[in-house]
This record gives sequence, C-alpha cells and structure tokens, in this order.
Amino acid sequence: MAKLLKEFKDFLITGNLVVLAVAFVMAAALGALVTALVKDIVTPIIAMIFGQPDFGGLSFTINSSHFFYGDFLNALIAFVGIAAAVFFFIVKPYNMIMARRARGEEPAPAAPTDVELLTQIRDLLAARR
Repeated sequence: MAKLLKEFKDFLITGNLVVLAVAFVMAAALGALVTALVKDIVTPIIAMIFGQPDFGGLSFTINSSHFFYGDFLNALIAFVGIAAAVFFFIVKPYNMIMARRARGEEPAPAAPTDVELLTQIRDLLAARR
C-alpha cells in the first residue's frame, strides 16, 4: 500500500503534470483575454461596419422554429481570435526557436569502432619502425 501511495505521489509531482497544469491555467487566462479583446474591440469595429454591436440577438424563424445564430457568430469570432493569438504568439515563435536550434546543431562525429582504432594503432606503430 505504501508503494502505491509513493507511486501516486511521484505521478502528481512529475514535471509533465505540473507543466500541463500551468499550460491549462495560462490557456484559460489567454482565452479570457482574447474573449475580452473580441468583445470590447473587435465586435465594436464590426458594428461600425455592419451597424450591429452584438450578434447575440440575430435569429431567423422557419415553421415556428427559432434559430439563434448570433451567439454562434460571437463564439466563432472569439475562437478565431484565440486561435490567431495562440498561433502568432506561441506556435510561430516556438517554431522559429526550434528552427534556429536545429541549424546550430551539427551531428556528432561517429565514434570509431574497435577495429578502426586497432588499425590506427597498428599503422602508427608500423610508421615508428
């Protein structure tokens, strides 16, 4: 039982779980930030162009069924904003850093085998005679 608890404790404290928790918190904060950006800046700009400050009330009716597509448009704009923020501020810089690291690294020379080393020693000894 003690071993099981130790394994569980090790699982909870591993770096991957902590990194995942931090990433989740940062993603939630980024989502709130971009949602506020869309709500307070992007949507009013769209409202200046199209004359509608909030798309939440947009709907249409077919055979007494009401389809509210305005909330979907608001969520779609927020999603595209979050996706753009993640791409331009996280994915793109990460890819650039990884490309720089890949260019700076040269493959290590292959280690000589035992036969090659013995051949070199033999040749050096033969040259000394």
